[in-house]
Amino acid sequence: MGKTKLYGLILSGGKSTRMGNDKGLITYYDGIPQREYMYQLAEQVCDKTFLSIRSEQEDQLQNKFDAILDEDEYRGPLNGILSAHKAYPKIAWLVLACDLPLLNQKSLRNLVVQRDTNKAATAYATKESGLPEPLAAIWEPFGLQKAIAYMQTAGSSCPRKFLINSDVKLIFPKTDEVLFNANSLSEYEFAKSKVEDE
Repeated sequence: MGKTKLYGLILSGGKSTRMGNDKGLITYYDGIPQREYMYQLAEQVCDKTFLSIRSEQEDQLQNKFDAILDEDEYRGPLNGILSAHKAYPKIAWLVLACDLPLLNQKSLRNLVVQRDTNKAATAYATKESGLPEPLAAIWEPFGLQKAIAYMQTAGSSCPRKFLINSDVKLIFPKTDEVLFNANSLSEYEFAKSKVEDE
């Protein structure tokens, strides 16, 4: 039996309150909105890719992007992830936050190659923290089922807490900077300078 199909999910439905602008529309690479750039990266390693968005973002999208609307059944990032799981319950998801400007194709391929389908998830983690990064991870279908049960029993909607308490495979990138996420203007400037130095 082969591996479960892998779909990509670019989480871009957050409110971006700290940044002040929609993080999915910020550009780092050749004027391409970041959510579209991440979508293109995921497309190269996944069977199919979707943007995870709020319903009010729907009219901003061009037809070339497949999207899954947040069902608003859960709080936080799990809202988008579990909305995707509900739409395609037998699919594994490569989940990526749209605000990971230093994540590159090589890092994504590394995650996919090291995927362990017997674990609830295969997640990147920084060497500094050693903690799973749920928004740079491959979630298996049974792992997502367990996440729903975990939220109901533990009363927590934090995807990292779920992964910490689950059987997951951790992958460490070459440098922790690969997982840098830009949430403020100063962090955007830092990431932009790194991109320009490449």
